[in-house]
Order: sequence, then C-alpha cells, then structure tokens
Amino acid sequence: MAFAVDRPGREPWERRIQRARQLAADSAAAELLEFYARLLTFQKSVHGRFAALAPKASAEEVPDRDLALLAPLVEELGRLAASKGPAPLAAEAGALVDRRPSEVRAWLLDWWREPSDRDFFAKALLQPYAAWLAEAGGPPLARGLPHAANRCPFCGGAPQLSVLDNPGETGGGRWLLCATCLTAWPFRRVLCPSCGEEDERRLGYFHAEDLEHLRLDVCDTCRRYLKSVDLTRNGLAVPIVDEVAGAPLDVWARERGYEKIELNLVGL
Repeated sequence: MAFAVDRPGREPWERRIQRARQLAADSAAAELLEFYARLLTFQKSVHGRFAALAPKASAEEVPDRDLALLAPLVEELGRLAASKGPAPLAAEAGALVDRRPSEVRAWLLDWWREPSDRDFFAKALLQPYAAWLAEAGGPPLARGLPHAANRCPFCGGAPQLSVLDNPGETGGGRWLLCATCLTAWPFRRVLCPSCGEEDERRLGYFHAEDLEHLRLDVCDTCRRYLKSVDLTRNGLAVPIVDEVAGAPLDVWARERGYEKIELNLVGL
C-alpha cells in the first residue's frame, strides 16, 4: 500500500528541517525547535540509508539487513542527544552508547513489536525507517491489531496529531497523522480520535492567540487530547514541526488534566 507524497506527513525531509529552523528563529520554544531541526537532520540520514532499497517481505519483524543499517546509528543518536538534547535525554544518552550490539538489536526489535512514545531513542531511529516502509509501498504491517478508524491503516499506530485542510480534498477535511510511520489517513472532524465520542458537548477546541493555525482538540469523556494543524490558515506549515512549536498548548492541556493521545518525538 503506497501513500501519495502530497499527503500530510510526506513532506521532503529538507522542508521539515528548514521549517524547524525558521520557527526556532522566532518562537518561545526556540531551543526545543533547534534540537528538533538537528534531530530531523539525523532522521533524514536514516531514511536515506534505505531510499534505494526495496522493503523485505512485510517487515513485521525488522529484517537482519535493515537492522545492520540501523544499529550503527545508535551511537550517533546518543552523541546528538548528549550534546544538544534536553537534560533528561542527555542523561539517558550515556547508557545508550554503552549497550552491546546484541542488546541494541534486541531493544530495537522490542520497540518495533510494541512501539512506545516513552522511548525517545528507539522512536527517533525507527520512525524514519517506518516512514520509508510506508512510502516504498510495502504491505501493511498488521502487528496483530484489528483495523480501527482511529489507527494507522499501514502500521496500526496511534495518531500524534491531526491536520485540517480543504474539505473538498478529503470529504471532512481532516487527517490523522501516525506517530510511528507518519502516514496520514482521513478521519471525521467531529469525533474523538481516542474514544470515539461524537457528542459535540463533550468535545472542545481551543486556540492560542499567537498560534492561530494550531488548535487543541480535547475530549471530556476520555480526557485525552491532540493538536490540530490548520493548513487553511497557514499553508506554509509542516504539521509535525508546527505541532512541536505548539508546546504551550500542551502545557495548557496538562494543567487542566488532559493527557495526550501520543507524545511527539520531543516528549510533548
């Protein structure tokens, strides 16, 4: 199953990097965005290792060939986090680079079988790999999960954010973007992506004055939330980058007792 390159989440890596640097120049989250720009540069290099290859089988288990390309990059990621990352990540980075090769392979396979938004390092490394699998037209990864409208049709991952665009493009004009492989799929506008609540009285939408193209979508039934990036308000936005720039919205939501459906790569 191949997904069109013009869907949200299929922007060129260089465009993501440039957007992060642009936002960092004039943002309250400048330090976070500068680190994210460096992280995206690393992910671009991971993705590039696979660009000329064809996916092997279904990749429900990472093939030995692909592990051999991924594992050596762990040390590079650890150095990046240690030198440029937030203090908690820098502290974890030392333990990462000390792992034996067999431990690294087992760790990556464990995350692949059961992805977690709490393991920054595995997600940072395997997210561009999963994106390559989706872009390359490999068969969907079943992962033993039943099909659900609020789960990625390629890998079964949970949504990290939603994207709003012209309703004429997708019917309802809303996409969900997978936190694992960055695949986007259409989703109803008035529906909680976590619990399926559709009563408008239980769903809320909040904006920040200085982030007019970002909004917070909250559900008072399950107390979960995610952010939406509105491309009709800002066509230059890159969803996964602008969502990180909306860090103040995450603080607002957590102060009011909402929990994010899936953390982004920088832990917000």
